[in-house]
Amino acid sequence: MSALESLILGIFQGLTEFLPVSSSGHLELLKAIFGNDYSGEQSLLITVTLHSATALSTIFVFRKDIQLILSDLFCFKTGESLDFTLKVLISMVPAVLAGFFLEDLISSLFDGKILLVGVMLIITAFLLYMADQINENNISLNFKNAFIIGLIQAVAIMPGISRSGSTIAIALLLKIDKDKAARFSFIMVIPLILGSMAKSVIEGDVFFESESFIPLLFGFFSAFITGIFACKWMIKLVKKSQLKYFSFYCVILGLVTILYSI
Repeated sequence: MSALESLILGIFQGLTEFLPVSSSGHLELLKAIFGNDYSGEQSLLITVTLHSATALSTIFVFRKDIQLILSDLFCFKTGESLDFTLKVLISMVPAVLAGFFLEDLISSLFDGKILLVGVMLIITAFLLYMADQINENNISLNFKNAFIIGLIQAVAIMPGISRSGSTIAIALLLKIDKDKAARFSFIMVIPLILGSMAKSVIEGDVFFESESFIPLLFGFFSAFITGIFACKWMIKLVKKSQLKYFSFYCVILGLVTILYSI
C-alpha cells in the first residue's frame, strides 16, 4: 500500500463515514479499483486505522457533549446524561450480538462482493429519500426507539448500507427531532468502534509492520480531518432536510456498481 492509496482511502473514509453514502461500500469499491491485493491482516490494519481516525473525529466534534456526559456519570448524577448513556448502551446490543454470533458471515461480506455493495447502496438511497419526506420531527428519543435504531445499526454492518444514513433515516421516520437524531447517530457508534478496535488488538488480529507506518499516518490524518468537516456538514444537512440528494447519488453509484459487477 502506497502513501497515496492510504491518503485517498483516508479521505473517502472521513467523508463517507459521516455522509450517508456508506463508508464500507466505498472502501470496498476503492480496494477493487486499487486491485484488491491487500492481505487479510493488512486490510484489517487499514480498517482499524481509518475507523480510529473517524472515531476521534466524532469525539472532537461532540467533545462538549461527551465531556458533560462523562462528568455527570463520574459524579453519579442522575438525569439526562445517564438517560442518554443508557440509550446508547441499549442501541449497542443488536450490533454486539451480530458481531459475536455472525462474525465469520460478516467477514465474508467484505471479500470483494461488489454486487452486494451495489444492491445495498440502492436500499440506502430508498431509506434516505423516505426520511427526507418527513416534515414533522418533534418526538423525543426514548428507549424503544433507541433499540430500533440499534437494530438498523446492526444491519448497517453490511457493506453498502450507510450506518449514519440508515440510523438517521430511521430516527427521522420515527419522527425524532432532527438535531437529536444526528447527535445520537454519531455518538452511539463511538463505543462500538473503540470496542471493535480493542478486540482486534487484544486478539492479535492486527499486525503492524514498520514500512506501513508512513502510509497509515497519511490515511489516519486525512480521515481525521475530512471526518471533522463531514460530521459538521452532515448535521447541517439533516436539519435542512437535504438527504434526498445523497439518495440520488447512492442510486447512481449503486446501479453503476451492479453493472460493473455483472
